[in-house]
Amino acid sequence: MTEAPLPQQSGQRRDALDEQYDAVVVGGGAAGLAGAVALARMRRRVLVVDAGQPRNAPADGVHNLLAREGTSPRELLAAGRAELAGYGGAVVDGRVAALRRSSGDGEPLRFDVVLEDGRTTTARRLLLAHSGTDALPPVPGLRDLWGSRVLHCPFCHGWEVRGRTVAVLATGPAAMTVHAATLWRAVADRVVVLEHTGPPVDAEQREQLEAAGTRFTAGEVVALEPLGDDAEGGVRVRLASGGALEVGAVVAASQVRVDTTLAEQLGAAVADVEAMGTVVATGAVVVDAVGATTAAGVWAAGNAAAPMAVVPAVAAAGMQAGAAMTMDLVREDAEAAARRTRAAREEMAGAAR
Repeated sequence: MTEAPLPQQSGQRRDALDEQYDAVVVGGGAAGLAGAVALARMRRRVLVVDAGQPRNAPADGVHNLLAREGTSPRELLAAGRAELAGYGGAVVDGRVAALRRSSGDGEPLRFDVVLEDGRTTTARRLLLAHSGTDALPPVPGLRDLWGSRVLHCPFCHGWEVRGRTVAVLATGPAAMTVHAATLWRAVADRVVVLEHTGPPVDAEQREQLEAAGTRFTAGEVVALEPLGDDAEGGVRVRLASGGALEVGAVVAASQVRVDTTLAEQLGAAVADVEAMGTVVATGAVVVDAVGATTAAGVWAAGNAAAPMAVVPAVAAAGMQAGAAMTMDLVREDAEAAARRTRAAREEMAGAAR
């Protein structure tokens, strides 16, 4: 799928980079922009570097975001960029190739920022908010329908397929299959478990699911095909046996993969995320309650730190990280001012002797 570029916003971008920023944000999704706005509203000089490849780009709309229900992901980001520009923040299109601490021990924190196209700048603080990528089951046609007719989260997409038949593609642990079938039953009229390559559900759990109206279809899925010209047309599921069934949507689990390159360059700890006996995300940056990483002066938010989080949650985490970064910058500024005052007093005292 080829993604259209984000719309240009007047006064929002510039190609040249300033020599130094209070904060550089890697990634211009909901988390990165929310963090940048929080910093900019406190009169911090902020640069966002964005590769323009949001993970949720295939989705028709963002849901559960109060007062923005159904807004397309790219429309939401364009509005966020415009907000940031209104507070004096800058966004540049590009990809960060390298981050490294340039200050020595005992010196104020400084970081070198190098973009893939060769542009460079420095930052006092960093926010890692780059997106992850979805590793999807290798079923022909699945990737093309991802985010529209092949779904993963009932809270994100359940309302849009309410009252229809939903098929759960079993590829991981049986516990995940049972969890998905149970949860999607809350919005779907009927749930079908496509046993595919997943391990069998134990007899007791199967009995419970069948009692709730879930049915099971044996055999490997060999293709998913769209029905009709829009997402409401549903999906034709083709089986290795030659049979097929038509459903309103297919549910499939992805493994989120976060690029750990920049975090590792900075010495920030990363860890895989597990759920129900399987790794659901790789390379998440380890953070504390306000998004601080194990590397001094570096914060992380969004899918970089919480790969399974939805847009409202990552936006909140980004704002919280931006606030914490602001407090850290203010503390450093106050300490620097105190050192200058002490030095001036000492100089005056020495001159008077």
